[in-house]
Amino acid sequence: MAKIIALANQKGGVGKTTTAINLAASLAVLEYNVLIVDADPQANATSGLGFDLREVENSIYECIIDGTDPREATLQTEIEHLHVLPSHIDLVGAEIEMLNLPEREKVLSKVLEQVRDQYDFILIDCSPSLGLITVNALTAADSVIIPVQCEYFALEGLGKLLNTVKIIQSRLNPELEIEGFLLTMYDSRLNLSNQVVEEVQRHFQDMVFETLVSRNIKLSEAPSYGKAVVMYDATSKGAVNYLNLARELLKKNNLSEKK
Repeated sequence: MAKIIALANQKGGVGKTTTAINLAASLAVLEYNVLIVDADPQANATSGLGFDLREVENSIYECIIDGTDPREATLQTEIEHLHVLPSHIDLVGAEIEMLNLPEREKVLSKVLEQVRDQYDFILIDCSPSLGLITVNALTAADSVIIPVQCEYFALEGLGKLLNTVKIIQSRLNPELEIEGFLLTMYDSRLNLSNQVVEEVQRHFQDMVFETLVSRNIKLSEAPSYGKAVVMYDATSKGAVNYLNLARELLKKNNLSEKK
């Protein structure tokens, strides 16, 4: 049964989608079967893996609202062990449509239960908000990875996110754990980057991943070619960072590398 991990932070531009794509691709390269669920109406994880949004027939929207079988919506990426359940701009309206559904916070959970036995990991790329879709993602997840960028406002808003996690743990998903805080956009030359790293490590101690994701031009370029960085430039710093993160995640979950 897949471990379901949500990538969440209501702050935009912290590296959620970059992490979803590249952590998933790294796990897939290590021969684990991985599904990315693109739960963001901007659909950047879908386009970042090379899919034309105009040609997506079924998406997570149809699965949530129309009860479409997620297997019919899932797309195979260029990486053998990596699939994506794509998003669509229609997802913007899904939150309003979901208001009248019974157990509206658990709709995504029921969708993913249908395919959970086909994967080792399911990563949910959440939108930068704490709306109903993100609540669904956290209710469906076993754990959450919180990307935090190494910049001045990094810790701003984390309290609100952690409060949301606590509410979900107490009311909807008592099994939800924090997989870890991931420091992104790290630049060792900047005092500020190093200060943020120290601050986050001091606050959250062993909940912080050892892997730091550095600022890297290849990481920024790869999505415009519809590729994960490991397929775009496997020797780049970004690719190495995310492979290290994948290995750290496997170790944390007592799983060995297949390759």
